[in-house]
Amino acid sequence: MSDTSPITPAGLAALKARYDHLLGTERPAIVEIVSWAAGNGDRSENGDYLYGRKRMREIDRELAHLAKVMKHARVVEPSAQPDKSRVFFGATVTIADEDDEERTLTVVGDKEQDASKGLVGWSSPIARALRGASVGDCRSVRLPGGEKEWEVVAITYPAG
Repeated sequence: MSDTSPITPAGLAALKARYDHLLGTERPAIVEIVSWAAGNGDRSENGDYLYGRKRMREIDRELAHLAKVMKHARVVEPSAQPDKSRVFFGATVTIADEDDEERTLTVVGDKEQDASKGLVGWSSPIARALRGASVGDCRSVRLPGGEKEWEVVAITYPAG
């Protein structure tokens, strides 16, 4: 992981919410189940105890990962972008391929990317290709199926 990773304010809030939920709700519930199951005798064949311990390790690993990600996160406010005519972090970009099929993407931090919602990570191939592009620019992206050409149709940033 690099020294810092860009993330939107909403992305950081989602990470914090997940961390708080795990630490304040899920982990205490699992601790309670494990404590109850430990009092039931033989732990080697106690499913509640074994599953609870396993789930607690998973939660602790995720908490450590989230803490590390948040420690290295650098919040970037997309609406504060000085040059809104070009694609930079936080831009919502409409692109069109050779068949005039349009697609709208938002460039976000790598830890908040979600292709099903049109959120592409800052380090993804398509985001790297689009960085600095203006409306009308054509950019090539190397995809698993081969090279694809995209034209930037529109660029917007959230209102600040």
